[in-house]
Amino acid sequence: MRARRTPLVHYLVALILGLMGGAGISELGMSTRTDLMGVPWLVSVLLFLLGVAILIMAFQVHRYAKGDRKEMDLRFAVNVLIMSKALGIACAALLGWYGSQALISMGHAGAPYYTRVMQECLVASLVCLIDVVAGAVGEWLCQLPPDDGPENPDRRKSSRRPMPDAADTADRAEIKTDSSKRHG
Repeated sequence: MRARRTPLVHYLVALILGLMGGAGISELGMSTRTDLMGVPWLVSVLLFLLGVAILIMAFQVHRYAKGDRKEMDLRFAVNVLIMSKALGIACAALLGWYGSQALISMGHAGAPYYTRVMQECLVASLVCLIDVVAGAVGEWLCQLPPDDGPENPDRRKSSRRPMPDAADTADRAEIKTDSSKRHG
């Protein structure tokens, strides 16, 4: 199995879906006069800490790939790669979500509620942008150098046994039946 880099289009789709969701919630909140907008400050702090933790783990995998670290559980390396991919995609969607709420709140910046929402969402958007970059960098750090394992193309070519042609197989079967008729 070969792990591939997350295509840029996945980040863009997540961002667009987040923009649409955040705008929808903002419009719903304004039309019903309910408190659906904004983000608690704790969420921004936790997202930032999550990005830092994933980058630290990805750096450990990178050290192993370079040979600076002797041993590593390969499940750990795979899990860090998966977490890096998930962080990038999820934070791209959240960037759109909080970014759209911040943009809609700017139109009502005179009201204290919308000013608070705008500040919270701008900070959360910045943290999400940092985490998208952290996810992409973490994914890059988790790349392992090619080895002589079973997925190496050179090894695959050498391990294949030559397949006989269909004509050779038919000729052998015919010779075998002729020789069995003579002896029988």
